[in-house]
Amino acid sequence: MNLSNDIVTFLSAMTEASSLFIAAAGLTLVFGAMRIINIAHGSFFMYGAFLAAMIVGATAGRRFWLALIVAPVVVAGIGAAVEMGVLRRIYRRDHLVQLVATYAIFLILADLALKFWGTTPRSASAPSGLAGSVVIGSSQFPTYDLFSIGMAILVGGALWAMLQRTTLGWRIRAAVEDRETLAASGTNVPLLSTGVFTIGALLAGLGGALAAPLQSVAPGLDATIIVEAFIVAVIGGLGSVAGAAIGAVLIGLFDTIGTIWVPQWASAFIYLAMIAVLAVRPWGLLGAPER
Repeated sequence: MNLSNDIVTFLSAMTEASSLFIAAAGLTLVFGAMRIINIAHGSFFMYGAFLAAMIVGATAGRRFWLALIVAPVVVAGIGAAVEMGVLRRIYRRDHLVQLVATYAIFLILADLALKFWGTTPRSASAPSGLAGSVVIGSSQFPTYDLFSIGMAILVGGALWAMLQRTTLGWRIRAAVEDRETLAASGTNVPLLSTGVFTIGALLAGLGGALAAPLQSVAPGLDATIIVEAFIVAVIGGLGSVAGAAIGAVLIGLFDTIGTIWVPQWASAFIYLAMIAVLAVRPWGLLGAPER
């Protein structure tokens, strides 16, 4: 057994898990605080990736740091507009209405992306400082992949600090428990909802921008990521950011192991992982049964 190869395999799984976690964290945060299943979250991820690829262009990654800031901020602005223009009007409607509304937004944003960026796949180069590899025993591992893993850890830590150590985090957690009581205490719940949705969109845009140097950026990325992000969120428990982290790690490991062992069936492994978890805990690993 080659230990260095095992380490590289594990890190490859964590690289996949990193962008998945950032995307799923935004999705589960929005559901936890607002009880909205946002299909358009996949569009926000794709827009972040396209914007990053557009900003970086053919500059060999020299504008990457700019893209890493601008893309998530622009996507956050789009998310805020969607929340104030559409979702705020349907909070008290049936979940099916909310699901159909976010799916309609998903389709609209997909068409707009086609008109603006076309069908040609794009890519973004990593900055020169992250373009090499690190040596792990007899193997090598891309430096940018390590950066992506580090960013996911940083985002997870920042989300934990926000939710546990700030007034905004207290209000978000209170909104999960009892929105009516929170509103009666004087909190502007509609403004809080806009803020939470904007943060969710920001995380999706950041995940897309980080993933742009790792994969081809093309139409259809929105559908792929929303399915995977939902699987991660469901495994971890909708509403749990820590659960999203565990779910992302599990999916990254299952997908990587499936690719190595039975590549023709690799895509089925993540669904098997979800089925196995839900058979034991229908509300997810760290989720709670709906009251």
